[in-house]
Amino acid sequence: MRPKLALSFIFVVVLLDSIGFGIIMPVLPQLIMDVTGEPLSAAARYGGWLMFVYGAMQFFSAPVLGNLSDRFGRRPVLLLSLVAMGADYLLMGWAPTITWLFVGRIIAGVSAGTYGIANAFIADTFEPDDRAKNFALMGAAFGVGFIVGPVVGGFLGEYGPRIPFYAAAVLAFVNVIYGFFVLPESLKPENRRPFEIRRANPLGTLNQLWKYPVVIGLVFAYFFYMLGHHSLPAVWSYFVMEKFAWSTRDIGFSLGAVGVCMIFVQVYLIRVFLDKYGLERTAFIGLIVTTLSFIGYAFIPYGWMMYVVIAIGAGQGFIGPSVQGLMSARIPADSQGELQGALGSMSSLVSILSPPFMTQTFAYFSGGGAPVYFPGAPFLAAAFFTLMGLVLLVRTLAANRQQAVT
Repeated sequence: MRPKLALSFIFVVVLLDSIGFGIIMPVLPQLIMDVTGEPLSAAARYGGWLMFVYGAMQFFSAPVLGNLSDRFGRRPVLLLSLVAMGADYLLMGWAPTITWLFVGRIIAGVSAGTYGIANAFIADTFEPDDRAKNFALMGAAFGVGFIVGPVVGGFLGEYGPRIPFYAAAVLAFVNVIYGFFVLPESLKPENRRPFEIRRANPLGTLNQLWKYPVVIGLVFAYFFYMLGHHSLPAVWSYFVMEKFAWSTRDIGFSLGAVGVCMIFVQVYLIRVFLDKYGLERTAFIGLIVTTLSFIGYAFIPYGWMMYVVIAIGAGQGFIGPSVQGLMSARIPADSQGELQGALGSMSSLVSILSPPFMTQTFAYFSGGGAPVYFPGAPFLAAAFFTLMGLVLLVRTLAANRQQAVT
């Protein structure tokens, strides 16, 4: 199958997946408050622990899925992940208690391999020089989902916080049907390798990457960036409800604006920057503007200013594709799925650590007993973590250049 045609198929798969994810974001705080009877600050704590459970399960399952895809191909693993995702949305829409919401997040975490497998699909199909641009295209698919999904979820949420979950389930199952009939297999038989349990666990997968010191340094830089980035899905809805009294529709529109900016950056602007500045400088620029955007979120006094900062913060769309492009170019063809599994493990480890920290920080500084009322505190912490990622990226690449010279 021609690369461009194959890319269009995987783009649609990621698009439908991201729409389903985006639909539920505006209504999750209200659903948690409904099943627990707790106020917003307490709901934020529950929301953080739900993300913790999801991340913990993903931490152990992502390398397994990545290695299984290196053995059996991308297509079957991707389709099974989508089936489980649809079941999760159905369960969360039905959930009568907070316990069932946790069960749903466990199922979702076990099956959360869609994005990593999509990136492995790209690594199979394209040459190293073209991968970063197509990694960005997957980010653009996610961005389109963030235009459509949250806006639809905000409107559906006006009829009840459970309705968007059922809509997301329908999209997931439509995605399964679509993928079953049209999604090709990208991994050639000669590039497959046996499944090894020692490489299919979080520590084992990361251990394999120690053979590539520069890649490990980049992984840790990406880790610090992701620590900050997770403040956005963790506290966004709670923050704007608390500080600006936004409705689910307002939240949906704001997340839709995030998606519009992501599309512009990842479909057009990143290609301009990659051609003009290359992978390294594009990553630097992305980390700098992301740090500034987090500071903006922390301190802005009026809701309309969120849209100004959203436009600035869209520069974070430079980070993932450029850093992944730097890593992917240093990994052999038969280990691209393993790399994505390792990145999935790292991302899920961040999902274990960051959301509880961010939501607990938000709850502490927005609750009645706060020593200082400052609901933007999680975003200030995110700025610090992102700056740490920038410092580590600069040091890693500088050390690599020095080693190459000597």
